[in-house]
Amino acid sequence: MLILEEHELVRQALEERLDDAAGLEVVSSLGEYAHAVRQAQAVHPEIILMEIKVTGGLETLQALRSALPRAAILVLTSYPDAREEEQVLALGARAYLLKTLDTTSLVQAIHDTAHCRFESLQAR
Repeated sequence: MLILEEHELVRQALEERLDDAAGLEVVSSLGEYAHAVRQAQAVHPEIILMEIKVTGGLETLQALRSALPRAAILVLTSYPDAREEEQVLALGARAYLLKTLDTTSLVQAIHDTAHCRFESLQAR
């Protein structure tokens, strides 16, 4: 999993929460969106967990979707916005999740997304 979050403390907390979860491995995390595609291409994550409410967030989502079409992208957000949710899902994100999710719910959402990803790959 690649974590893309500009706030260092939030990014570190996500890493800690998810590194302890069974079946998940954080292969990289970064706060620089300008380097996201290059880093993702280097580590080939199955799942990308990213904040979208940053300058260039939607463009980064589009670039990641183009560069790694098989990666499942989950968008994390601080507060819900129905228009934003519709937009990120239309751009190819698999889920739109609140940062306030407890660890168990977040891990379950990640596993559910990964499971759907593998089912769709097997159907091809």
